[in-house]
Amino acid sequence: MATPRCQKVTDIIVDYMKTMKPEGELEELCTEVLLALGFQSPGIVIFKLWDRWHLNNLPPNGLLVAVGRLIFCQGADPYIGVTWEYILHLLRMAQKEDDMLAVCHVLKGLVISARKHLDLGTKNDEIMDITQEALSIKAYLTLRVLFNRWSLRSNNKVTEEALVIIGHLFFLIPSSKLKNQVNRLTRWLMTLMSAKVAPFYISQCIFQLIDALALSGCGGINLESQLGNIIGMLFKQLSETVEDSNHHSVQDHSLSLKAFYILTKLYNDRVVTLIRENVESKDPAKIVSTIQIFTDVLQKVPQTEQLKNEVMHSVIIMIQEDLKPVRRVLLNFIEMLIQHDYLAPPQGSIIINYVIKLSESDCSNEEDIQLTCSKILQMVTLPKLITLVCQPSNTLAFVPLSKMATKMALRARSLGQVPYLSSFHLRPTQFISPQKLLTHLVMFSLKPYREGEFGVSSLRLLYALHPITSLHPVINSNVGQLWMTEIPQMLQMLDDHTEKSLNQEEWEGRLLQAFLYKFFGFTLRTSRNIKMVQMMLSAILQTVHEELQEREGIAVALSIVSMKHLKVTLDQLQAYSAILTDKNSSSILKLMKEHQQREWGLVCNIIYLSYSKIISESKGAIFMHLDDILAIVLQHYRNCIVEKDKNLKLEYLDALTKLINILSSQPMAFQFKFPQKIEIVTFMMELIREEPLNSISSSIRQRAMNFITNFRKLHPLTEVEERTELLQTCFQSVLCLPSTEDLQKEASSSQEAQATEDLLMETLQSLLRLMETLIVEMPSQIQYCLEHLNIWLNSQNDNERERAMWCAARILGFTAKWNNFGVEIKFSRLGCLVRLLAMRCQDPVDNICFLSSQAVYNLYRILLLQKQMQRKKQGLWEEEGKSEVYSANVFYNNTFEIAKAFAEYFTETQLTHLVLTAMEGLTDSKATVSLAAAQLMSAVMKERGRDMIKIEEIVEGIVGRLNLQLEPNTKEETMRAMCLLAGNNTHRVVPMLLNKTLPWDRTNLALWKAFGTRRETTISVLQLLIGILEKLHSREESREMAFQPVAVTCALCEMLSGSLCQEAVQELYPRLLLAILHHLYWVIEQNVPQKMVVYNREEGPGRKSKPFDPTSCALEVVKLVFVAAAYEGVVVYANQHHCWDLLSSPKFYYIGIMDLTSGIVKNCEPAILHRILNLIRNILYSSNYHRRILARTFYAQLLWHRSVAQTVGQDFLGNLIKWTNEPNIIMKEVGLRGISNLALHPGQSESLKSQVPFLRDFLKNEARVTMQAVKSLRNIICFGKQQNTKVVFCSISKQLRPLINDERDLVKISATSALGHMLHRVHKFKPGAITRREIYSFLVPLLLSIQDNNTEVVKACGGALTEWTKVIGWSSLTQTFQHTTLSDHIQVLEETCKYLVGTKKIRLVGEFLSQSFDFLTSPQSFLREAAINFIGLTIKRLTMKRIHEDDVELLQNAIGSLRNDPVESIQSLVTTTLKNLDEYLNPESISASRMSQLSNNIFKVTGMKTSERKKRLFKTVKQERDDDDNQKKNIWNWLRGPLNSLCNWHNRRVKTTPLIIGNSDK
Repeated sequence: MATPRCQKVTDIIVDYMKTMKPEGELEELCTEVLLALGFQSPGIVIFKLWDRWHLNNLPPNGLLVAVGRLIFCQGADPYIGVTWEYILHLLRMAQKEDDMLAVCHVLKGLVISARKHLDLGTKNDEIMDITQEALSIKAYLTLRVLFNRWSLRSNNKVTEEALVIIGHLFFLIPSSKLKNQVNRLTRWLMTLMSAKVAPFYISQCIFQLIDALALSGCGGINLESQLGNIIGMLFKQLSETVEDSNHHSVQDHSLSLKAFYILTKLYNDRVVTLIRENVESKDPAKIVSTIQIFTDVLQKVPQTEQLKNEVMHSVIIMIQEDLKPVRRVLLNFIEMLIQHDYLAPPQGSIIINYVIKLSESDCSNEEDIQLTCSKILQMVTLPKLITLVCQPSNTLAFVPLSKMATKMALRARSLGQVPYLSSFHLRPTQFISPQKLLTHLVMFSLKPYREGEFGVSSLRLLYALHPITSLHPVINSNVGQLWMTEIPQMLQMLDDHTEKSLNQEEWEGRLLQAFLYKFFGFTLRTSRNIKMVQMMLSAILQTVHEELQEREGIAVALSIVSMKHLKVTLDQLQAYSAILTDKNSSSILKLMKEHQQREWGLVCNIIYLSYSKIISESKGAIFMHLDDILAIVLQHYRNCIVEKDKNLKLEYLDALTKLINILSSQPMAFQFKFPQKIEIVTFMMELIREEPLNSISSSIRQRAMNFITNFRKLHPLTEVEERTELLQTCFQSVLCLPSTEDLQKEASSSQEAQATEDLLMETLQSLLRLMETLIVEMPSQIQYCLEHLNIWLNSQNDNERERAMWCAARILGFTAKWNNFGVEIKFSRLGCLVRLLAMRCQDPVDNICFLSSQAVYNLYRILLLQKQMQRKKQGLWEEEGKSEVYSANVFYNNTFEIAKAFAEYFTETQLTHLVLTAMEGLTDSKATVSLAAAQLMSAVMKERGRDMIKIEEIVEGIVGRLNLQLEPNTKEETMRAMCLLAGNNTHRVVPMLLNKTLPWDRTNLALWKAFGTRRETTISVLQLLIGILEKLHSREESREMAFQPVAVTCALCEMLSGSLCQEAVQELYPRLLLAILHHLYWVIEQNVPQKMVVYNREEGPGRKSKPFDPTSCALEVVKLVFVAAAYEGVVVYANQHHCWDLLSSPKFYYIGIMDLTSGIVKNCEPAILHRILNLIRNILYSSNYHRRILARTFYAQLLWHRSVAQTVGQDFLGNLIKWTNEPNIIMKEVGLRGISNLALHPGQSESLKSQVPFLRDFLKNEARVTMQAVKSLRNIICFGKQQNTKVVFCSISKQLRPLINDERDLVKISATSALGHMLHRVHKFKPGAITRREIYSFLVPLLLSIQDNNTEVVKACGGALTEWTKVIGWSSLTQTFQHTTLSDHIQVLEETCKYLVGTKKIRLVGEFLSQSFDFLTSPQSFLREAAINFIGLTIKRLTMKRIHEDDVELLQNAIGSLRNDPVESIQSLVTTTLKNLDEYLNPESISASRMSQLSNNIFKVTGMKTSERKKRLFKTVKQERDDDDNQKKNIWNWLRGPLNSLCNWHNRRVKTTPLIIGNSDK
């Protein structure tokens, strides 16, 4: 906006605000307008402040607010000084709160803007209209005025705004003057704090005051004197709770801390002293806030020794008070102090002890306090922390302290810094010695669950401090290394127990004795005195060995000694073992008999445990003596001097098993042969045979099998004969045991029953491991292993079958886990094995079924892995991932999957025989057997269906059995088998079923429905059925009914009615649809017998089946094709447009196809449309008439979609024009429909424009052809280029206009509707005079048609007239026409005539009346009546007295021409209209009117003038008047009309014969 105009608007707004004093939203709007104006030129608005009328009055508040905001704008700098001068004047005048706030708004803007310019430097002084010196004076005066004139002592908005302004003034006032005001300002701020003013504003003001004073380098005397008051106010501000959601609250806290920081820089000692005074108070809240300040301030001041002592003194006072609310903040403060080395003074130990006290595990402190304590303690050095751990006074904090020390030690170790503490003994007064530390931690470990984690914590710390026990010169390094293995074991022991379950004595013995025995062993190991070693070894073997820890200690000691004295140790063990076999010297026999077996077992345990430890510690030397050791071991049992009862056997087996386990775990053991192995295995088999078969009272057989298993890799390996004997022995001993239920019944208690069950399961596991061992030795012999189970797999006892199947499943699973088969595993009797396992999948015992499924799966995996290995050897592609198809769960109780998996191993003959044999089992009385037979058939047909022979026999056999009463599941599976057979042998199965007599029974229908449930079968069958339809209808049809295509539609009805065929139908969708539609055309032209039923559909339980004839069956298939292809929208569209009725009629079939194609275009993807286009374009010129109609109709309507119309390389227009030139009416209509669709898309405008004359000729054709031509022209106009629109419209208007009143309703509606669309298009491009003339010519035809009694016609006319009024500009009639209905169309016509006359365009009215005269001779009585109505309603609105007599006469003659119309209603209407016309001419005296008219005519003819000039409605033709005769003739011609009218009027009055004046022949 220009500046003068801005000035004018500003003056108006300010004057309005001055006079009207707006409030609220209106005032805000005025302010916003001033701001908008001021943003362009701030001076225009600012100058309004000092208008003369403001001198004694305050300006409007809105103006002040606007100026306050504009001061910040660019360009407002030159007005700062002058504005400030004026504001000083206003400050003294403002009294009301609103006025004061408005003035504050300006003043705040001034001080902030002035500060900004001063901060930018002296370069900007030239921008402002005031110097810095003058500015400081005004700032000081402003402060004085605010204090002296305004009452700023209460809590209100004015005070808050004043605080903000004064805070900025501090930086503008000279420092000397500001320092003089400190006392007054402090008192004022204290008053405001008492008045409860918002803390933020006070804190901000204090901070700005201190900050401004600090800029001068010193605060001054006054500030120092007020330091106590200011710090007191800041303390109070900081004691307020900080609300994170409140911005002012956060800022208040931050500004107060900043103020403290500045004060600390100015007055270091004084501030610290004042803070300490608050710290030592008794108020917890005050202490908390003070500590927070102290924490922040202390880090920013020099850390002198005096300061440290004073601070520590204050901290100790707080620790002594120990106020609970203060603890958290105090700990944070202590953490900060430690970072600044505050623990060095003597008082540091007080702080540490306080922290330890708070970290004690039994202390009721909050979790975050204990975490802070932990963090602080971790800042202490490791030696100091370990010393604190061991102090008795810190016992309650032992667990957390030891955890911290452990963490620090492990962290140091991970960083490569070994926590070497050997220097402890150099400073015994400061740190604990290593010996005391070790003793202390071990003693604490004696009570592992004390205080929850005492023992665990001490052990972990000892483990973390490992170098202290291995590198220290005082302690033997071997003892230290000892702990590296012992401590993890002891920790695991604690993890496995609880305080209640742990045996305390056992724990203490383990802790102390293990240490002592190892210490003993290391001592003997370093000894060079062999005799002493022998003596000490003998002595230690003779010590008490009742407890396991004692025996293990002895074994460990011997193993340590053997590392240096192996031969001595072995000799001593052999000498000691004599007490097991030598009756003469054995001390065992000296014991009471009931203790002899026990002692024999303990001695045996010591010896074998010692051998085990020696083997573990030995580096290979022991293996030279192992065969001798094994021989001795075997003699121990054979020459046992005590009775061999069950317990002794178990003790011996336990000890021997441990020895063999250790031996087998040594890698070097496999480099040696052990001749004693065979003898020991034989001995174990003897023990197994000795066990009873009717009970399982001990674990002897289990341990014996475990022992044999542990020998699995030691040489020599077991031979085949020995393996057979071993397996038979073990199977006989284990599988024949009574069932679990029987064993539990014999138990005396529930505990014994559970123990028996557990022992049986463990025994089976041992048998399994033994079998695995034998297979590992000889993998190729697995079949023999399984053959030994045959007896028990076929046993009549459920428990024997179950155990045998369990073994088979597990051993096959174990074999299948090998990923690489180096040795081929042959299954010479694979068929028998698969049959047996598959049969057990249907076993009455469910668990046997489950185990059998696992066995089958594992067998399958073995075969598959072998196959893969063979293919790899041959260099062929490996079938990876195939095993993932199957699992044990798949095979569970599922013969189908089992047969499917193994089908590939059979020949064609075997396959066919298998299916025919399985077919016999379909009718078995047992449901599981019949189902298994069906599943077997399905699996085989799915995998090898193409390899079948005797297809016809199989099909007939299946159909025959389906007609019988099969089990539902069996029937369903048989249907699936048939489906698979048909999918693999479509050309042989489908024709057989199609040849069945129609209508089909339920079995045949069910088969066809089954064909739609599997994608591959569905596609194969559909392709064959489509081919049948296409082949039979490819030639010109005969009149005879062929039943094979009808049977195809019946088959499709069933196949497509399911929900599983969608994917297959989508793949064949276009081709299938066209084939069915072509078949439908063929069917409806056949002479189908009445009530012919070819198909019956089951509608549901309790309902009758629905019959279908060939036509309805074909229609149903069409619907199902759309539904199956997931295009239900097409069916809905077809229902709405009655497509099915049209498709059922030969006459309207092509229309139905057209509408159906529309539904396809609307609901299908473009890719589908192009697939259809590619199919039909090959048959556009087919010799088959039906195919031609179908293809061309699809072709034309597919052009409705843009992507189709824009297909590259297609001559769409050329094809369509060819079809319109054909004599066939349908072809013409289809061609025009295609052109109409083609015109919808861009890029066709020019080519279609040239076809307009060609299309125009079709407007006088058969109804549907005409309608399509109209639509084509409509689309050319509506979707063509702008420059073509008006030209094309004018070129066709003459031919289009008659169609508006066509006697064919469909043509009339189509043309009228098209006209509306054309007018809408023309209106967009501003039609010229020529176009408007053409548009005017449509009004009368539309007004006549709107009087029709056809609702659709009225609706179309209303739409066209609406667009007509928009083009012409008669907007007042637009709403009238938009809502026209059949009930009010006459009223609409009357309103139109009224408006038409009201336009004052008399000649235009005459043109419309003249146009209506042409319709008075129309052959349509409706049009004649409508024309009379239009004329009557028009002259009703005309002032007929002012209309020229010639025009009146012309009207009368035109209306009177219908006086003898054959339609009586028209005669009556004519009479009424003429009567009304007479009344309009002279309402008072009709006769006078006639005479007046006569005289006027005479005056006109004779050249005499009448008193009033009358208007002409119609155009006249001037003629030459050559002579008097012509003049007389003209007079008579002019007189005859009025005289005749007068006579007519007279005759109506007197009801006599009309009098004709003049010669009628002239």
